[in-house]
Amino acid sequence: MTGELMLAFAGFAFVASITPGPNNAMLLASGVHFGFRRTVPHMIGISFGCVVMLVLVGFGLGQVFTAVPALYTALRWAGAAYLLWLAWAIARSGPADERPAGPRPFGFWPAAFFQWVNPKAWIMVVGAVSTYAPPDGFAGSVAVLAALMTLACLPSTAVWAAFGAALRPFLADPRRMRVFNIAMAVLLVLSLIPVVAT
Repeated sequence: MTGELMLAFAGFAFVASITPGPNNAMLLASGVHFGFRRTVPHMIGISFGCVVMLVLVGFGLGQVFTAVPALYTALRWAGAAYLLWLAWAIARSGPADERPAGPRPFGFWPAAFFQWVNPKAWIMVVGAVSTYAPPDGFAGSVAVLAALMTLACLPSTAVWAAFGAALRPFLADPRRMRVFNIAMAVLLVLSLIPVVAT
């Protein structure tokens, strides 16, 4: 894998990771509701899930979806349904003092498994393997892509969680928090446009 290709993929991975999507909307909301520190497992789970997906797609899962397109379609619509449910739950949640006792942020494993039903993650991973992994030295290229995706994903997710944590004082007002929660729900619904459009 050439240096130019690595640099191009690093740019792709950074842009794909830091632009709005389901993961980043959820991280922003988690930062607001739980703070940065409690959102760290969510951030790491996203990176881990995306990297595992990339490796599995690179080494054959993509061929399974090509052979059985209905499987990919089912997974895509299951992801859309789950995102709609998450949007509904976020829209209905209130300020911290109005939520049920003991609310918990998304953990490592739920965040990692969520990538399998996340439309943006699939677009990013399939695009990465098909565009940036040349046939010559394919296995090594996939390993490099996985490493670069990790380096791009962790700081990008941290930005969204930190921004959410910084908003906590402003959103202490219950009315502002309700508006924020509804806005986050709308963003999640809008992130489904690529699913509906294809």
